[in-house]
Amino acid sequence: MPHREGMAIHDLSAWRHEHAFDAGNRAGEARTWLVVAITAVTMVAEIVAGWLTGSMALLADGWHMGTHVAALAMAGIAYALARRWSRDERFAFGTWKIEVLGAFSSALVLAVVALAMAVESTIRLVEPRPIDYGVALAVAVVGLVVNVVSAFVLSGYGHDHDHGHDHGHDHGDEHGHDEHDHHDLNLRAAYVHVLTDAFTSVLAIVALAAGMLAGWAWLDPVMGLVGAGVIAWWARGLIVQSALVLLDREMDSPVASRVREAIESDGDAEIADLHVWRVGRARHACIVSIVARAPLTPDGYRGRLAGIATLAHVSIEVNRCPHERCP
Repeated sequence: MPHREGMAIHDLSAWRHEHAFDAGNRAGEARTWLVVAITAVTMVAEIVAGWLTGSMALLADGWHMGTHVAALAMAGIAYALARRWSRDERFAFGTWKIEVLGAFSSALVLAVVALAMAVESTIRLVEPRPIDYGVALAVAVVGLVVNVVSAFVLSGYGHDHDHGHDHGHDHGDEHGHDEHDHHDLNLRAAYVHVLTDAFTSVLAIVALAAGMLAGWAWLDPVMGLVGAGVIAWWARGLIVQSALVLLDREMDSPVASRVREAIESDGDAEIADLHVWRVGRARHACIVSIVARAPLTPDGYRGRLAGIATLAHVSIEVNRCPHERCP
């Protein structure tokens, strides 16, 4: 029967599958928005109290909380956008990397905060300013309590195993034990935000108490520099982790090695070209070009990869090696 425009010759539904490789982290998204709400309420309370009492310390900390609301909301928005567009076929390998992009952006915000802290602390070392220790201590304690509660809400980010196995391409163990790092980077970025704020609150409490009791006013900006250094270190770690995922640096992962070992296990097939990249927290896509003297069908080679649990999408090209080119 001749092909007619608008009509398919074959029913291709058996060979098609969804490209939503990661189902998202609904629990993480909910926890993130809860922390946004907690931080926003604290922000408003401090700004109102600062305005009514004339306390610049309360006002400053209230606006500082505002930057954390913005950064945490960024993580929540990344979750929402990834979920909203998860079925949009224009995203060839799903929308999970929107969450990673959110983590990368949050890490950049952390780096800017660290730089601002370092600059302000240096200025205060050179030009000391009078400190209202009583009010400042109260603000630091409130900030510490809020951030400890927020950190508790966000804790456990590294143990989320909602990997999205509804696309029909699971290969073996559904929890993907080939993947050594199942962290939700977006949730981790939110967690680091509140953790760094809690850490700086502790440093501030120590410095303010020493200043009030022993007159060590210099300790406050020194602790600011220490906090800036620690935040910069954590921000660097997040930037590196999220950037490597965004740039698809996966060829040194155990998954790439296992693909090569499985395909070349018969001593005949050789991989001429291999591309592995991440499409979910514990999901990988793979394109492999195979050369062999007596090649199998693509399904035959696909079967060799069945034990690699994290492979969610595999494209295989098979080439017969001409005898004059074979060793």
